[in-house]
Amino acid sequence: MAKFNALHKNARISARKVRLLADIVRGMYADEALDTLKFQPQRGARLLEKVIKSAVGNAQDPDQNAGRSHRIEELVVTEVCVDGGPMFRRIRPRARGSAFMIKKRSSHIRVGLTPIDEL
Repeated sequence: MAKFNALHKNARISARKVRLLADIVRGMYADEALDTLKFQPQRGARLLEKVIKSAVGNAQDPDQNAGRSHRIEELVVTEVCVDGGPMFRRIRPRARGSAFMIKKRSSHIRVGLTPIDEL
């Protein structure tokens, strides 16, 4: 369904934290979604904002769309998918010689934009 995609792989943030923001912007116009994310205090908002800007750049590139450039006002965020990525596993020493696993999680952020006239 989404015509213009952008992907950020191995983002060093847990997917759970970014999914809250993804649910907010899904279905919005691209410019409205960028304005909304600009005022969110979370770190994941900055990462999601960059991916949406990249997808908008792909839509405005005339080489990718047969010589046609799309304005940001006519693009809708139709797909925002945040999947878990690889984890760094570290071991933290605990009491009586045992160990505790620390998982430093990462995520893959995928955004898809569709022009409003193709919905």
